[in-house]
Amino acid sequence: MIAMVHGVLVEATMSQAIVDVSGVGFELGISGTTAASLPAPGEEVRLFTRFRAANDAMALFGFATTEERTMFDRLITVSGVGPRLALAVLSKFDVAQLYSVVMAEDTKGMATVPGVGKKTAQRLILELKSTLARDRGLAQAVTLASGQLPLAAPAASTPLDDATQALLSMGFSPQEVELALNGYDGRDMRVEDLLAAALKRLGMDA
Repeated sequence: MIAMVHGVLVEATMSQAIVDVSGVGFELGISGTTAASLPAPGEEVRLFTRFRAANDAMALFGFATTEERTMFDRLITVSGVGPRLALAVLSKFDVAQLYSVVMAEDTKGMATVPGVGKKTAQRLILELKSTLARDRGLAQAVTLASGQLPLAAPAASTPLDDATQALLSMGFSPQEVELALNGYDGRDMRVEDLLAAALKRLGMDA
């Protein structure tokens, strides 16, 4: 079993990454959360992986953290939830957020995931809650991660901050915005230039 890949990031989208490992290109399905954490193409990257084979098809999935991989494992044990839907859930919520949604039995919040209706949301919460409650290691990791999150974002004071706020106001998710602006530090660039570059990455006309 392939537990991890470590190589050079060739390219990435919000749902897929290609990593060159000693001349072999691994194609991995990823969540939006993992996509937002990736470095720029050409840089080294390490992803924890999970291999799945079903219906004569084989697929490899990559995760920025072992906690996200564990949550993926928990999600696909739920009846009717496959890898694609599990990644959709992990694109909507990071591990700490998903843990909170499940433990709070927030069916309405869960149903905001694309492809998850009310009944599926109820089933996800019902089947996940008891499993997550018994996973002390994951609970501890989630608590630690939550404690490290900033309470509030600083006021926008740089072109990069302004571009970030502008993209968020357009309706893009934080993960999409982070991926679109990845690699730009905002130095010697106007807000207009950053927005044009970000929108191009997001497949939209500037």
